Amino acid sequence: MSGTKNQLTAKEDKAELIVLGKITSVFGIKGWVKVYSYTDPMENLLGYSQWQLRLNGQSKLVRQLDGRKHGKGLIAKLEGVDTPEEARLLSGAEILLSKDKLPKLPEGDYYWSQLIGLKVVNLAGQLYGEVSSLLETGANDVLVVKACPGSLDQQERLIPWLLPDVVRQVNLETAQIEVDWDADF
Repeated sequence: MSGTKNQLTAKEDKAELIVLGKITSVFGIKGWVKVYSYTDPMENLLGYSQWQLRLNGQSKLVRQLDGRKHGKGLIAKLEGVDTPEEARLLSGAEILLSKDKLPKLPEGDYYWSQLIGLKVVNLAGQLYGEVSSLLETGANDVLVVKACPGSLDQQERLIPWLLPDVVRQVNLETAQIEVDWDADF
């Protein structure tokens, strides 16, 4: 690896990567970093000892030596990061993991990353658009569906993730979600 030990360097990786969190800032004087986790529960991120960090188009593998919950977030100690100055160089870095390292889910459960980009159609086969993101509302998750070529209209729709009442079927092979949701919503 070229450059200083904390400079992120380009690395080719053929595996499909998923963002599990990000480094937000420095914690303390020994090179620990504050981490925002997208996993649920948030501590699941700490179960992976090797992270791929990506910042400004550059990436590198790092080993997580220690980590724990702290306040509303997480803190972590990374190998080779021993000072606040070194930790600051990683602020804003995304934490990625190869999808094949994620645990297999039971039938009918999905990772959010699996749903992003799927086409959403109603029971009549009308295309509403594609899932662009998901929202966590507390009561239930919500699909954010944005118009795409061939959509019924240009309307953005927020569709509750309620199985089987609203979300009737998810087919990853055809990249489609069938919903019982009125076009006027």
